Amino acid sequence: MPGPAPIIVTVLFGKQDTAYFDGLRRAHFPAERNQLPAHLTMFHHLGPSLEAELRQRLASETHRVPAPAARLAGLMLLGKGVAFRIESPELADIRDRLADSFAAMLTPQDAVGWRPHVTVQNKVTPAEAKALQAALALDFRPRPVVIAGLASWWYRGGPWEPLSRHMFA
Repeated sequence: MPGPAPIIVTVLFGKQDTAYFDGLRRAHFPAERNQLPAHLTMFHHLGPSLEAELRQRLASETHRVPAPAARLAGLMLLGKGVAFRIESPELADIRDRLADSFAAMLTPQDAVGWRPHVTVQNKVTPAEAKALQAALALDFRPRPVVIAGLASWWYRGGPWEPLSRHMFA
């Protein structure tokens, strides 16, 4: 097994929402850069020394706990990409509890406010991003999304390596 690496924490969506987001990524994300399935990142970089405590905390947040309500709330222009904004006060509460637990060890990116989103396009020209945002806005309607669980991943520079999955009840 390779040595320690930073840990990423993401939200897992239900099958239909995952398929929807992944389909958009395949259609609009530059193929050579699309190494990951669609995801909502809670933490971008936690130290490998937090592995055991993180697993325990993710398990306690999900085991026998109903899935948080969430909704696809809007589109976000990222400059060189487009994302869907996700709203979920319950999911934000989970993220806040985890952030409080690891506050002294958070990177600046993870210590600032959380803007939950699913990126469906990135690393394109601003004009391409604006065009996709406009096209998606034509049919966009806020709707519920299914939150299935939380996952952690080792980041070793390429596609992420699964570390743990924690499913809601």
